[in-house]
Amino acid sequence: MAQNTQEDIRRRIHDKGIHFINLQFTDIVGMVKSVTITVNQLDSVLANGMWFDGSSIEGFVRVSESDMLLVPDLDSFAVIPWQTERHATARMICDVYTTDGELFAGSPRSALARVMAECAELGYGFCVGPELEFFLFETDNHGAPDALVPHDQAGYFDATADRGTMVRDDMITAVEAFGIAVEAGHHEVAAGQHEIDFRYGDAIRTADNTVTLKYVFKAIARQHGLYATFMPKPIRGIAGSGMHVHQSMYDLETGKNAFYDPADPYGLSKLAKQFLAGQLAHARGMTAILAPLVNSYKRLVPGYEAPVYVSWARINRSALIRVPRASTAEAHRLELRCPDPSCNPYLAFAVMLKCGLDGIRNDLPLPDATEENLYESKVARQGLTMLPGTLREAIDELQKDTVVQEALGPHIYERFAEAKLREWEDYSLEVTPWEIDRYLHVF
Repeated sequence: MAQNTQEDIRRRIHDKGIHFINLQFTDIVGMVKSVTITVNQLDSVLANGMWFDGSSIEGFVRVSESDMLLVPDLDSFAVIPWQTERHATARMICDVYTTDGELFAGSPRSALARVMAECAELGYGFCVGPELEFFLFETDNHGAPDALVPHDQAGYFDATADRGTMVRDDMITAVEAFGIAVEAGHHEVAAGQHEIDFRYGDAIRTADNTVTLKYVFKAIARQHGLYATFMPKPIRGIAGSGMHVHQSMYDLETGKNAFYDPADPYGLSKLAKQFLAGQLAHARGMTAILAPLVNSYKRLVPGYEAPVYVSWARINRSALIRVPRASTAEAHRLELRCPDPSCNPYLAFAVMLKCGLDGIRNDLPLPDATEENLYESKVARQGLTMLPGTLREAIDELQKDTVVQEALGPHIYERFAEAKLREWEDYSLEVTPWEIDRYLHVF
């Protein structure tokens, strides 16, 4: 049930002096789309939705079937803290409907809702907690990022007095104004790299919050003359940005963590092991959704703690899925380490859940844990499969995996695969600076 009523929203609009409302949703690649209405139009939109032309949105519909309806989610209402006075603006995240009044199958939020409903039919809810890493770069006189100039030279957990600390503080303050509970912020391994974590929760609301964080971080960085990027590997030879996702299921009747079993050495229930087996079985098929850029595969290489081998463990950070130590029953969870922050969180969480459910339904066997460092031990690597090494290979694996395709639905799957094949083909035609430096003066 909605926590916000229409009267609650009208009261907040009056109290905050709001003049505009942004109605937001994402395309299939995760870009935030928005249409702005004045508060005078709010009653009409709350009663009837807002029609828009979906034919120009990446992966939505053809021109001949372009009419789409935005229906705001009342619980997503939030005041945008940096737009004030005569520009005072709020936002609402919307579901997308067709002219027939059905949830649009091509909307990423709808895809996640569909898989969440499957999970609920089994008696469970699904919670996730992503860790978003990002870089802050200096900008030129036109506000464009300079990817060769991180704003600092600090390292992991360093306490600095530069503007990066102030930017993170301002980001946290802005995020909390959206009603998102931030747990921690810190400097990451690479120069100019940061991480801000927020509270674990329901997968749909967490996907909403992930999209919001990316939108907020970019806006606040711009105010400080910096550029925030979620590109996975902007600089060669240093750590890339990941989006590790912690995940668990809970019993809808009791509210208890369904992944916990105190008698198990890892604290994992049978359900958790089946879920884990499902994700391992479909890891290669999921990768195109979780690491969706050509650049993503410059991060998924040995030596930087990003996973390459399909395996699981507790203390081994080179494993694809880790079982973090937990101090309470409710904290037991699985951490999937291959996603990066360029992914669409709605689609990422949908395929993660669908693959886990496949493991549960089919009681898939769980291989033994691999606690040795996989980059250093050839023996430990024996028999393990690897994640795809390029976007092209990842697309090939996606095209083989019917479970991942079902999570997306035929509409999103076909358009996503088509868009990513175009991206790969365009990249394949590019003559890069590396090629010029390597070959031009030799051959």
